[in-house]
Amino acid sequence: MSANNVVRPSSAKVVPMTTSEASVSDLLQWYGFGSTPFIGTENATYERRLVFDRAIDPKAASARERFEAFSSSVRDILARRWVLTKSTYERENAKRIYYLSMEFLLGRSLANNVTNLLLDPLVRQAAPALGIDWLELVEQEPDAGLGNGGLGRLAACYLDSMATMQLPATGYGLRYEYGMFKQSIADGWQKENPDNWLRDRDPWEIARPHEQVEIKLTCSFQMREGNLHVIPGRPSSLIGIPFDRPVVGYRGKTINTLRLWAAAAPDFFDFHKFGTGDFVGALSETLEAESLTRVLYPDDSTTAGQGLRFLQEYFLVACSMADLVRRFQRHNTDWSKLPEKAAIQLNDTHPSMSVAELMRILVDDAHLGWDQAWDLTRRTLAYTNHTLLPEALEKWPVAWFEMLFPRHLEIIFEINRRLLDEVRVRFPGDEGRVERVSLVEEGSQRRVRMANLAIVGTHSTNGVAAVHSKLLRTTTVKDLAEMFPERFNNKTNGVTPRRWLLEANPALARAITQVIGDRWTTDMSQLSQLKSFAEDRGCRDVFLKAKRQAKEQLVNWLKSTSGQIVDPETIFDCQIKRIHEYKRQLMNALRIIVVYNRLKENPGLQMAPRTFFFAGKAAPAYKLAKLIIKFINNLADTIDGDPVMRRRLKVVFLPEYNVSLAERLIPASDASNQISTAGYEASGTSNMKFMMNGALTVGTRDGATIEMAEEAGEDNLFLFGLSVEQVEASRAWYDPHWHYEHEPETRAALDLIFSDYFSPNERGIFAPLRDTLLTQGDHYMHLADLTSYCQAHERLDALYADPGAWAHKAILNVASSGKFSSDRAIAEYAADIWKVQPCPVP
Repeated sequence: MSANNVVRPSSAKVVPMTTSEASVSDLLQWYGFGSTPFIGTENATYERRLVFDRAIDPKAASARERFEAFSSSVRDILARRWVLTKSTYERENAKRIYYLSMEFLLGRSLANNVTNLLLDPLVRQAAPALGIDWLELVEQEPDAGLGNGGLGRLAACYLDSMATMQLPATGYGLRYEYGMFKQSIADGWQKENPDNWLRDRDPWEIARPHEQVEIKLTCSFQMREGNLHVIPGRPSSLIGIPFDRPVVGYRGKTINTLRLWAAAAPDFFDFHKFGTGDFVGALSETLEAESLTRVLYPDDSTTAGQGLRFLQEYFLVACSMADLVRRFQRHNTDWSKLPEKAAIQLNDTHPSMSVAELMRILVDDAHLGWDQAWDLTRRTLAYTNHTLLPEALEKWPVAWFEMLFPRHLEIIFEINRRLLDEVRVRFPGDEGRVERVSLVEEGSQRRVRMANLAIVGTHSTNGVAAVHSKLLRTTTVKDLAEMFPERFNNKTNGVTPRRWLLEANPALARAITQVIGDRWTTDMSQLSQLKSFAEDRGCRDVFLKAKRQAKEQLVNWLKSTSGQIVDPETIFDCQIKRIHEYKRQLMNALRIIVVYNRLKENPGLQMAPRTFFFAGKAAPAYKLAKLIIKFINNLADTIDGDPVMRRRLKVVFLPEYNVSLAERLIPASDASNQISTAGYEASGTSNMKFMMNGALTVGTRDGATIEMAEEAGEDNLFLFGLSVEQVEASRAWYDPHWHYEHEPETRAALDLIFSDYFSPNERGIFAPLRDTLLTQGDHYMHLADLTSYCQAHERLDALYADPGAWAHKAILNVASSGKFSSDRAIAEYAADIWKVQPCPVP
């Protein structure tokens, strides 16, 4: 079955009107909302929410209270479709998708749900009638602290597409009380502050305590000096409390569910301790349990942080498996039907313990034989690999399994024994291969290789871009790919056009719809029609006008929220992603210094003025990444303080990068920097968002950027630098000193840093940058690609001088972005891996 066999969303209207034609009453009626008015009377939904939920006079409500009431009212509108969706899946006993991910980077929900429910007419009517500033109302909602970067945002896009495509699906994750952290900048340094995103009530979630899951453990935990400590030999339990959030498909036909697990202790209260004054001790077990889902990404630089992460991963797996097995058993008594009723997708290595947990359920609880249980497990589970970085392919100590999950370790050892027996039969005498494919890495501390477990215990392993999938097969897990070649495939990432174009860039979305109609919102291949309009002067002007509008909106927002002044006449030159050496924000900064030096030497140099935007978080324990942030901010201060640079160059580091910031910055961007060292970026998704919003890409031949160039034509991107093959071929002999000694602009840029030019009051602070770029060999080859990178931007600068030619290339990029829809990706997953068909909700 190919992706072409999957039933895609019909171009016919799901609701009996288009957005522009819909009256508010028709929409509410269609959603089963009945005759209850949304606003305007004391019995209207919005007013009742304020009175009965908050016990407040609607006229006296604060902005936050108005947001909660409005959001709860929108949830009321979708509630009947949500219930009907669940009852339809139950009635049809449909095969379901279960998507397990440690991250779901949702962003804000109100505006997205309004967009997908086609409720814009309601907003246009209700906001002025209530005296509400819609943008102010939206700003009251914090970004959900459920993810950090591309992995979590991809998961959110995929949930959107599954609901839009009417696929029966449930997302499973953890309900982190605090997100990774809120980033602020003080004296140029990143500061981590608590991200208490659940401080106020979340109007979108519904607790389901009656569907709780008990997870039995062979040990207990104790809080000592702020850390969780294991107490072996004392069995205990954790309770998983599910919190459900609606996932609204476009046009509101299907409302799927994202189920998030919060950890709790069994009902416990020590009256003796409380009565004797030990108030904390009386609640200690509750505090210890709740600490499990307190924070996204504990500090993995410490053993305690790593252990908490290990336990979090098991908790997600155990709760989700128990829940989906319970659902399966409601309608099925034959375990052999499990792969026909459940498709479980592991989003990266984090949920890899699903292999052992499902085997435990089938062998210990269902009492199946090993061979049948193993067959069912592999046919039910599938694995997506998201990285080639060795440190991201998790390996957990065998000793932790022995202490916490001894039964799972027994199962893993038996899987490994059978695997290695098979390897020795197929490759006799090749003990090197036996060691490499083993699920257990031997050494001073034996570790379980979770990626190997995921590959061996599933029927499908996919990469997320063509080049990534190739490297995965030929390099990272070459031996396993040779053993199980039929399991390996590629599913290039995608992003939802509903959030990243329709919602984030309404001016461009309207322009596109005026030219080709609105079918592109659920079928992005329709965007290819724009290619024939790229030569049209009127279309170019409309595109440039939409881009200018997005830039001015960003400028005004920056001024009002941070006081920063940026010039919309400049090229908005952006690099936004988590800070990491392989993503090479440092090379971007070096390029800025090269331009800075050119202008210092020749103030009359003809070039378009630029504003360089950076945004992204560094892991709290990643010292060099945090130093790169400091360096970028010092560079910004130096340029701001130089009168020669005024109106020519400006560097802006935007703190607290999240979905909401990206929704403002991406539509406004002219240039997108996708400059990872070739062979290190699995795919990327921000590159796709920039492309569909008409930014031109300056990038290496890495990840999905290669496929973007194939779709749009290399002439319509600005590619540069070493290829994957060249990076590998030069690894043994590469010497960054050659570039320092033979490239004057490279040497001048580095000397400026080394002379403390950017740190006159913090001398020597950037010495680690010298170590990274020269002394330690420049592992990520910044200097090898720097000159080529500068040349690519020179070509971009020349094009920007011709607005018509610029608009032509930008429109061709938008027109070529259809492949990078998450709808296309999910159609491929559904057809090739999950074998799941849509289950339309009547």
